[in-house]
Amino acid sequence: MKNSSLYYSIGPLLYCPASRETIAASIIRQNFGSHFSLALCLEDTINDNCVEAAEHTLAASLDQIFLAEKQRSFYLPKIFIRVRHPGQLLRLMHLMKDSIGILSGFIIPKFSPENADAYIQAVISANEQAKKPLYCMPIYESASLIDLRSRYDILYALKEKLKQIEELVLNIRVGGNDLCHLFSFRRHADESIHKIRPVADIFKDIITAYGMDYVISGPVFEYYSGSCWKDGLINEISDDRLCGFIGKTVIHPNQIPVVNKAYRVTRQDYEDAVSIKNWDVCRESLVAANPARERMNEVKTHANWAEKILFMAEVFGIGE
Repeated sequence: MKNSSLYYSIGPLLYCPASRETIAASIIRQNFGSHFSLALCLEDTINDNCVEAAEHTLAASLDQIFLAEKQRSFYLPKIFIRVRHPGQLLRLMHLMKDSIGILSGFIIPKFSPENADAYIQAVISANEQAKKPLYCMPIYESASLIDLRSRYDILYALKEKLKQIEELVLNIRVGGNDLCHLFSFRRHADESIHKIRPVADIFKDIITAYGMDYVISGPVFEYYSGSCWKDGLINEISDDRLCGFIGKTVIHPNQIPVVNKAYRVTRQDYEDAVSIKNWDVCRESLVAANPARERMNEVKTHANWAEKILFMAEVFGIGE
C-alpha cells in the first residue's frame, strides 16, 4: 500500500534490544529527538536464554511510557516489537494489556514460505483482539532468497499471501546484514551495500516484485561514529533512494538526524510534484517545462513519482 503518507512515515527505525531497561526513560525524556520510529527487538539481539526476562522488561517499558504519556506531552514514536515466532506475538498481546494502546505493530523477521501463513494469521488475530490497527513489517532476509532457481517464485508467493493483510503492511523491510552474513560479507564505512552485487541483486528483485505496491525501507548501516561514517551513510542513502528504498533501519541515535535530512525532498522536486498533481488535464498538452524551466514534466509518466514526492515532503519536509 502506498496511498497514504502513513506508509512513508516510519522514517529512521531505531533498533533497541527489548531487554534495555533505560529505553522508556530515554523516550519520555526525548533523548532521541522527535522524528523516528522505535523497534524493540526480541530476536537476534537477545540471548536465547534470556527471552522470557526480555519480554517482561519490554512489557514494563511499554507500561512506563503508556502511563507517562497520560501525564505529560512528549514525542511518542511509532513503536514496533520484533518477535521471534508467531506464538510469541500472540503471547505478547496478553502480556501487554493496556499499554498495547501505544503499540504500532510487529516486525516479522526472516519472513519466508515456512512461516508466512502462521505470521499472517497471528497478525489477523492480534487485530481482532486490539481496539486499534496493529501493523506489521515483514523482513526479507532469509537464506531461501539466495537460490536463484526459486527466488522469483518465493517473492511472488509471499506477495500473494500478504494480500490478506495488505493494508496492515506498513513497510517491506530488507535484512542487509543478514544477507551479507550468508555470503560472509561486511562493508566498510565508505562502502555502499549497493556495490555488493549478490546482495544488491536480491534488493533489486524485491524492489521489482513489491515496489509498485508497497513502501520498501532501506537496509541498516552499522557505522555511527569514527572516520567518515556520516559521509558513508549519506552516500548509501543516496543509493537507497535511487534504487527505490524509502526510510532506513538505524542502530544508533547519531544516525537519526542524518537519515531525516537525507530524505528531505528538494525544493525543485516538490514544486514539480505540485505542478504535476495540479495539472489541468483538459489542456491539450500533457507535457511542459517545469516551473524552473530546467527539465520536462509529463503528467502520464511522472504522476506516480509526484504522488510519492508529496507524501515524502509531508513526512520528511523540504530541504533548502
